[in-house]
Amino acid sequence: MVTEYSSILNKLKNLNVEKYASTRNFIDGQVTMLSPYISRGILSTNKILRHLINKRVSLKSNEKFIQELAWRDYWQLVWIKKNIDKDLKYNQADVLNFGISESIMNASTGIEAIDKSIELLYDTGYMHNHLRMYLASLCTNVGKSHWKAPAKWMYYHLLDGDWGSNALSWQWVAGSNSNKKYIANQDNINKYTKSNQRNTILDISYELLSTIKQPEKLSDLSKKVLKTKLPKSNNFKFIEGKDACIYNYYNLDPEWKNEFDLQRILLIEPSIFIKYPISTKSMNFMLDLAKNINDIKIFVGEFDELPIKNETVYFKEHPLNSNYNGVEEPRDWLSSVKGYYPSFFSYWNKAKKEIYKKNA
Repeated sequence: MVTEYSSILNKLKNLNVEKYASTRNFIDGQVTMLSPYISRGILSTNKILRHLINKRVSLKSNEKFIQELAWRDYWQLVWIKKNIDKDLKYNQADVLNFGISESIMNASTGIEAIDKSIELLYDTGYMHNHLRMYLASLCTNVGKSHWKAPAKWMYYHLLDGDWGSNALSWQWVAGSNSNKKYIANQDNINKYTKSNQRNTILDISYELLSTIKQPEKLSDLSKKVLKTKLPKSNNFKFIEGKDACIYNYYNLDPEWKNEFDLQRILLIEPSIFIKYPISTKSMNFMLDLAKNINDIKIFVGEFDELPIKNETVYFKEHPLNSNYNGVEEPRDWLSSVKGYYPSFFSYWNKAKKEIYKKNA
């Protein structure tokens, strides 16, 4: 995955979404691979939308792609308004355990497409979105695990890990924040992964799959504890009297306030990475992306440990920044539609009107 800002902008420049809607669910479909840069705050959903508009791409003809950008903003808005970690059970039915199966972690479920996707996740930090849904359904609706532990495991390894999108998508699959569970049988998996496997635990009808008991293969739980290997702080002194920009795992935008002479600090708070651990691969991805920010310094510690006196501190809004003090700046949202909406489409219908009206 490229990390140089010029290369990232080049990926955006060459963005082609013509076949996105018709092929995106297939393992070899036309996906953008921009997700890691959106999650890390390098590219905003609005920046991508503006790029398409400037290229005179028809928004209505490519509405599915715009809608997927909107899903990202929608999950963030839900996260802002709700504590998505608060209720452990969170209305999920048929929960038998609060862990994750060894077969999942060892990529030995016996479902070849899913096992290959887990191996790819470990190797590259990437998993196709449709495989994420298959895997989440296997963990929760078939394996009867509560969504949170496997969701944290996936987040740990994903380069595009975003706890809002990740946690809420897992809850959606498990039926704990939606009207029904998402399930997929082997026929569905074969279709979209271009495979032809048979005789797996999912090779049954949807009617039977909806009432399946926990397979023995998924009953053994892993004892592995996910931990983050933190880097060391740079040896630097906070310049007294000079204002500062605070960057973090969710904001690594090289263009943010780059017209001003400010101290630039990548804040890595141990408390965040204890609660939401990430892999060494994901940590290194963040550190490599941070190199695009001129003269940035790494500070490993909590916000209140920064040696700030009377300096103004700028930071971008995010649910994990509630302990920051200073000037909070808004994110570059897809539209001005904010607040909590009980369903995605109640939010999307308003956002779509604004987007299309502005760019008619």
